[in-house]
Amino acid sequence: MSYGVKIEKIFAGAASYVDRILRGANPAELPVQAPTEFELVVNQKAARLLGLQLPPAFSQTLVA
Repeated sequence: MSYGVKIEKIFAGAASYVDRILRGANPAELPVQAPTEFELVVNQKAARLLGLQLPPAFSQTLVA
């Protein structure tokens, strides 16, 4: 199980910063951006092997 930032959003934010810098923005003047989206990832196979039962809501959003 892991809980953390959505890495796709971090990459998109980095690309936005690079774009702004390449267009002439001063990096020292760019605002610091904290992540706002997080995700919970559960290895369902490992959970089953450990005998854990996940709530039905988890199986709707998780990929095996």
